[in-house]
Amino acid sequence: MRLFAIADPHGNYSAIKTLLEKSGKIDAVLIAGDITNFGPAEKAFELIDMFSHKIMAVPGNCDPLSILEVLDRSSASLHNDLETFGGITFVGFGGSNPTPFCTPFEIEECDIESNLEKLMADAQDRKKPIVLLTHAPPYGLLDTVGGTHVGCRSLAKYLGVVSLIVCGHIHEARGIKEQSGTIVVNPGMAAAGFAALIDIETGDPTERPKIDVRLIKA
Repeated sequence: MRLFAIADPHGNYSAIKTLLEKSGKIDAVLIAGDITNFGPAEKAFELIDMFSHKIMAVPGNCDPLSILEVLDRSSASLHNDLETFGGITFVGFGGSNPTPFCTPFEIEECDIESNLEKLMADAQDRKKPIVLLTHAPPYGLLDTVGGTHVGCRSLAKYLGVVSLIVCGHIHEARGIKEQSGTIVVNPGMAAAGFAALIDIETGDPTERPKIDVRLIKA
């Protein structure tokens, strides 16, 4: 399975067509939040309409709460939800842990933790490889701003549990990291022409899938 992953377009979708042309055949699209730049929520339809593929998306902290209705109407929402597709269970949770900026879609760590516990219990029952789609990065990986870690501690609890985390939020933290067998990918700002291609090869469900990540630029 090939996934086309983007994050942080912030309402600027000008590079998407070129990125898709560079990607070859893909099976699904992952959108890791900040789809708009503080709205309007309906702007998200413009991005969603650019794809003819399966889409799984979560909001970012800079998206208005009303974007959930847009994503639901487009059958693209994975926020606080999970879905098994292509032999992989995708779990999604958008928004971010609290920031100093009082942005629209921030969630307390305790609420992220309680919701994720329910989702992950269901996902593990399905006995498939798990991909976690979030906006915020896990604490300690691809989450540094000015030398300080600002990621989500509730997400970090699933390092070593899930096979892959796709996130965004920290614009300057584009990259790929691995910890405890979990690969964490920040595709970079789609608004700046960045994306990631993620190839996942599944086999024995008791073993971690083979995952290959390539960062691309328009």
